[in-house]
Parts: sequence; structure tokens; C-alpha cells
Amino acid sequence: MQLEATTIDIGTSRPLVLLNGIDADELGAHPLDRVRIEYDGETTTGIVKRTDELVAPGTVGMTEPLHHVRGAIDVTLAGTPGSVRYVRKKLDDVELEARELETIVRDIHENRLSDVELSAYVSAVYTNGFSLEETKHLTQAMSDVGQRLTWDAPIVADKHSIGGIAGNCVTPIMVAIVTEAGLTMPKTSSRAVTSPAGTADVMEVFCDVEFTMNEIESIVAETNGCLVWGGGVDLSPVDDEIIRAENPLSIDPQGQLIASVLSKKRSAGSNHVVIDIPYGEGAKVESLVAARKLADDFKRVGDHLEMDISCAITHGTDPIGRGVGPLLEARDVLSVLEGEGPESLRLKSLRLAELLLDHCGVDASATEILESGRALERFRRIIEAQNGDPEIESDDLTPGEETRTVRAERTGIATRVDNRQLCDLARRAGAPLDACAGVVMHRTAGDEVDAGDRLYTIHAETSAKLDEASALADRLEPIRVRSKADALVERR
Repeated sequence: MQLEATTIDIGTSRPLVLLNGIDADELGAHPLDRVRIEYDGETTTGIVKRTDELVAPGTVGMTEPLHHVRGAIDVTLAGTPGSVRYVRKKLDDVELEARELETIVRDIHENRLSDVELSAYVSAVYTNGFSLEETKHLTQAMSDVGQRLTWDAPIVADKHSIGGIAGNCVTPIMVAIVTEAGLTMPKTSSRAVTSPAGTADVMEVFCDVEFTMNEIESIVAETNGCLVWGGGVDLSPVDDEIIRAENPLSIDPQGQLIASVLSKKRSAGSNHVVIDIPYGEGAKVESLVAARKLADDFKRVGDHLEMDISCAITHGTDPIGRGVGPLLEARDVLSVLEGEGPESLRLKSLRLAELLLDHCGVDASATEILESGRALERFRRIIEAQNGDPEIESDDLTPGEETRTVRAERTGIATRVDNRQLCDLARRAGAPLDACAGVVMHRTAGDEVDAGDRLYTIHAETSAKLDEASALADRLEPIRVRSKADALVERR
């Protein structure tokens, strides 16, 4: 069938094809069917959406991914992608072969799967998991799709945390230290998946994070490193599509997590990587045994990709830093670089930086680089290279003005700070989309507390978001206060 293509914007990143009901009936196309589109000697695929209001008979509406398709086009029904059959196999808990995983990755990359099918894939992986062999094959396939960065330096350093810990924004501090020590560290980061702020969200408070390949190479040539959003440069682009499906459910299955992290690192040209694996109550990984198993899997997949992986298994029961949310975490980062800031964030940043320097064979003191102010100056250079204000100070960062402070109802001891509840509160307040939203902690586990003392403050950009977060706060206890007697019982 020949139709006239017209662009249409309905706020989706999926390659939807809007057909008038009359044309759809003639074509025999139902909602979510696929159609093959031929134009100017090219062929692409779209997913059908029927409508009688948005397009007239004889025309076909093209959403943003297909806006380049114009004029007269030929539209025919296309078959179901082979990857749908493999998704069903995974739903049945059948181990997938390398070629089957390659097909799934290729079809995701070429937008052949509908949102329903992509969600089914994510659900299957979350429910049934991946074997180590599946994880190796998936990581390889994901890193083979999209662009690749290459560097002249023989050692290219990188770091990644599996996340799940409130305020755990050590990466900008580490990049400043490691690049000042002379290493190349082109840090590409994801936006938040299950947390209130990813590294890219935090850095966007300071400067731009979306750049072309050539721009990233220029920034790294000037400063030894960068802190950019990986999704902006088509590095392992399938990962970004999968994250988009995971995000609404706040899930991050471990096999997919390994593939996500290492495919991005390989695409960025990194060959010496430290992986931070926090464990403990409230973390993504709750037991030391599970953390060690995950670390072993990271190393095995890294060996398969010829990458040198070192894992830091860190205590993840308590939050790191004081702020939770993009701007609040950015303020903590800059405070540490300025010589102040939360001690927990400072110590963890130094520990991981020392580990990465040692992993790369560099004889330098992370503590000296930080305390001398050299890391701060390097960070300012990176901010400037990424179009930010190099003179910015931590006091310049003002969080959302809509606030509620929760206070202790009893005198005692703060026996626990719950990562998941703090993250839930910060997200309900608007983070990460509202950069100034989040939670500030005034007490940490082990602190003595008097009745009426501040426990935490919620920040929001709108009163409606603050009301939502406050309603959730009334049902939660993110900072648990117990009498001294009860605290002793808990410790036993």
C-alpha cells in the first residue's frame, strides 16, 4: 500500500506508525503489528497504532524516531521478529544461546520490539535470571552494537557502582583524583535507574553531560577525563532501551546489570575497571556471599571481554553522604573536594580511588591529591571543558524551597538509616527529574538523639510533590530511633 508520510509528535521514543482505521483495515494491520516501510531505496520497520483522529486516510503519521521518513512510502505487513520467540523461551526459564541473545539485542537496537515485548524481556530476566554463559554472550552482543571509543593510552581507567545506596556519589571525586594522577578516565555514566540520582544526573547540576564522540575526545585530551552521559553518544545503545523498560518497575536483575555495566565500559574503551559492590540490609545485594558471587561473575565476564576487573565489596547498610537527589549529592561532592563535606563520602571516595590507582599500577596518593586541592582544580577544569561554571562553589547550590523537616519523637539512638526508604522519599519528592528535589539526612546510625532533634529534611520544587513525599514519610521510618535499652537489644 502506498501512503503519504507525515511527521507527528505524540511524546514517544518508539517508532510508532499511526494509521487511519480505513487504511489499517485494508492492510489487515492490528495495534502493535509491525509494518515494513520502503522509501528512497531504504527499508525500516514501524509498530502500528490505529487512529481515526490524528491522521487522515491515505496518510501515515511517523513519530520522532521515524521523522526522517518523508513523502510517498510503501507500507506492507512485516512478520514477528524472531526475538519474540526467544523472549518466550526466557519466560519459560530456558537458557538462551549466543545467537538468540544476539537476535534480541539486534531487534531491540533496530526498534523491532514493542514496549510490551521489551517489558516481557525485562520481566523474564528479572524472574529467571541469566546463567554466566548467557551473561557473557549478552555483554558481548550489547557492546558490539553502537559506537566505540578508542584511546592511545595503554591503560584506560574506569569505575562503576552497582547502585542502590543513597547518596553514594563518589564517582566525580574519584575522576578528579585519578585524572590528576595522570591516568585517562573517560567516565560515561547512566542516568538513574532505581535511585534518585545517577552520576549523569548529578553532573548535570554542574555542566552539560551530552556530547558527541569528537567532543568527548576533545574534553579528555584537555583534562585526562570526562563525566558524561553514555546514552548521548550511542555507546551500547541497547542498554539505554533496556533501562527505559526497567525504570518504571525499579528493577535491575543481576545478569542484565553485569551486561549493562561492562558493555558500556568496553564501548567507552576502558580496560582497567573497579566495580563497587555495596552489600547489606537495604542494599541491592544483601549478603556477603551474594556480593562475592557477583564480584566473581563480574571478573569472569571481564576476562571474556579481555578487561581487567577489580571489585570492591563495600558496606552498604548505611547511606553515603548527607544528600539524596541530584543537586544535594552535587553539593556533597563539591564540599568534599573543597575540603569539607560528609566524612563517609570522603573516605569511600579515597578508598576506591586508591584501589583504582593501585589496580592501574600508578604510585600516587589519593589523599594527598585531594587534601592539596589539586583534585578540586582538576574537577573545575572538567566542569569548564563541559560548558559549566568552573567558579561554582558548594554554597551556590540551593535545593528545592518546598521543605518539611521530620523530627525525633523520642530520646534515644538512631539505630538504622534505611537506604530504600530514603530513596523512595527522594523519588516521591521529584528526584531525579526535579534536580533540586531530594532528602537531607541530619542523623546517621549510631548518633544519640534528643526528642525534637531533626532527623531529615525533604526538599521539593513544588508543594504538590512535597505533599506526596510527606504522605509517604508519615508511613515510613527511614531513620529509626530507639531508646538506649532497646538499642542494646537490637545490637544483640
